[in-house]
Amino acid sequence: MSAHDHLSYHQDSNGADRAMTTRITEGAEPKHQQLRRILLDLATTRLAPGAAIPSERQLIQEYGVSRITVREALGQLVNEGYLERVRGKGTFVAHRPVQSTLHLASFTEEMRALGHVPTTVVLVREERVPPSDTVAALRLGEGETAYHLKRLRMADGAPVSIDDAWLSASAFPGLLDQDLSGSVYSLAATEYRTPIDRAQQTVAAKPAADEVATLLGTKTGAPVLEFDRVSYSGDRPVEHSRSWYRSDRYRVQMEVTAAPQAVA
Repeated sequence: MSAHDHLSYHQDSNGADRAMTTRITEGAEPKHQQLRRILLDLATTRLAPGAAIPSERQLIQEYGVSRITVREALGQLVNEGYLERVRGKGTFVAHRPVQSTLHLASFTEEMRALGHVPTTVVLVREERVPPSDTVAALRLGEGETAYHLKRLRMADGAPVSIDDAWLSASAFPGLLDQDLSGSVYSLAATEYRTPIDRAQQTVAAKPAADEVATLLGTKTGAPVLEFDRVSYSGDRPVEHSRSWYRSDRYRVQMEVTAAPQAVA
């Protein structure tokens, strides 16, 4: 096996996976880059998200490199989002970020389109008078109620977002009796003949509040993306929602074009 061969495994007498490889050699490519290449292959093709990477001591012994070399290789992969360190436990394969294009779609539809398996935990389902900003957004009358639906959304079993939505009760009568673990947008279109076809949305970077951090499995104050959206069916506002996404598990991709030239 050469210095550029990938890490392979065999089962030892205790049934545990153990790395087998030759030492990294001197050459034009720095040792930490050689090790980074091997660990990157391990993290992206051989181990599942959440799986442990061999310890620093194991990597030093297996590859005959210094602790500095190991830490440099691991540090690069942590900074690039492929690995994550857990204090007192070790280094693990990071959950790959979901990359979304910026368009109007339900979480369920979007995750399936991206090849992920979406699941939902319904945290709150109730009917009551919403807060004042939602009353204004949905153009509700004084004392008018709306449906409050709060859900934890996951992709491939990993928490990605919290959706805290208010929906028009007059537009979707009986909504709380429906299965709300899937796409509400699909229900709106098929069950209520009220398709949600446009939205106004803002996105901001925020520190995670305690509850958000707990539900998303991150630290209080960790960066999250906050989406504030008012959704419409035609000209009628039917949903006001706030969503918080883990910034290390969700990325937004968009195409940017040049503004049209002003006409003299």
